[in-house]
Amino acid sequence: MAGLRTVILACQTLQDELRLAIKETGIDYPVYYIESGLHNDPESLRKRIQEELDRIENVDVVLLVFGYCGNSMLGVKSRQAKLVIPKIDDCIPLLLGSAEARKKISKEMGTYFLTKGWLDYENNLLREYERCIARYGQQRALKVMKIMLGNYKRFMVIDTGAYPVDTVLPRTQDFAEKLNLRHEVATGSLRLLHKLLQGPWDDEFFVLEPGQEITMNDICDGDNDLSGSDQLLVGLDR
Repeated sequence: MAGLRTVILACQTLQDELRLAIKETGIDYPVYYIESGLHNDPESLRKRIQEELDRIENVDVVLLVFGYCGNSMLGVKSRQAKLVIPKIDDCIPLLLGSAEARKKISKEMGTYFLTKGWLDYENNLLREYERCIARYGQQRALKVMKIMLGNYKRFMVIDTGAYPVDTVLPRTQDFAEKLNLRHEVATGSLRLLHKLLQGPWDDEFFVLEPGQEITMNDICDGDNDLSGSDQLLVGLDR
């Protein structure tokens, strides 16, 4: 990538991890963040990403720190720059190190993943619970949450090393106890994020030439698991 003018377009939810990865790799590319709340509406997220790509000028490469996120990457393209996009269905593999690590955890049991970035996001599940309490009372709010999380057996906090995980655990442990869910902490890995920043861009990435876009065939190709069976850092996706 030497000599190439490169910028990063990233989900705001991942800013703690991206800042750490940039520090660890010595990468100094400009970073543009997309607000996290758009994940609940993939079409709005797609439009927002496209708007930013249309604004970015005089660059050769844009590194996108996103997963497919409900097919929000379909049709996204840059007129002038090469796009590099991880082949992942959501943000979780960027925090666990690989799509395989995520799949392994998911196969064990229904898992709802959490990080500080998720908890800082405006419309996360804990805040929805607080809104339900204000509207319906605690007993009914708990029933609503248990129905919404009926397919899940545990909360898993990903310790990415980007912040003291102890600042997150009191909130997540308390919520897990209220919902009778297991609570665990997994050691994260920024390997895939480092690889996005530094290369090589091998079969773990889409590399799109200017004007080229991702199609549904691309997303469905291979063994990418887009089932959405375990939920993400981005709040009430379902």
